[in-house]
Amino acid sequence: MSVFTELLVVSPLSDGKTWVILRPFSYDVGNIGSGDTIRVRTGFMTDFASIPRLLWIFLPRWGKYGNAAVIHDWVYWTQKRSRKKADGIMLEGMRVLKVPAWQKYSIYIAVRVFGLLAWKRNQWDREAGFKRVLIDYRLKTGYRLNRPGLMSRTLKHIQNRSS
Repeated sequence: MSVFTELLVVSPLSDGKTWVILRPFSYDVGNIGSGDTIRVRTGFMTDFASIPRLLWIFLPRWGKYGNAAVIHDWVYWTQKRSRKKADGIMLEGMRVLKVPAWQKYSIYIAVRVFGLLAWKRNQWDREAGFKRVLIDYRLKTGYRLNRPGLMSRTLKHIQNRSS
């Protein structure tokens, strides 16, 4: 069985929705010692699970699935694996964490159906030079993530393609 190899240690940014990884964090895909390890860099910024606010009563951004969400965010950011594999790794991670079936499959179906938007946003952010890994992650009070919203990034991308 797979395993998260380190304890997840994070700190929030003052925007109230972004967290920074403070220590190396990784996950062995497939089986322990499989040689297929996903390593999340220290300083990576995550929002855990991108769940619409309306659903937070049932599925908050952070829950038993938090570690799997961070790995998923990293794989979506780096895009060194396919989107389908990234979503499968999240499902596998939620199994390891013993997330209840109704939560696990609700989240998995949501990322399969709506994940393309996040995948493209990450691609466009990287192309625009946005960094999601802080070099100096010793944060000062009031640090805010200056990442454009999904809609503004999408509109800008469409405008650039039109011109």
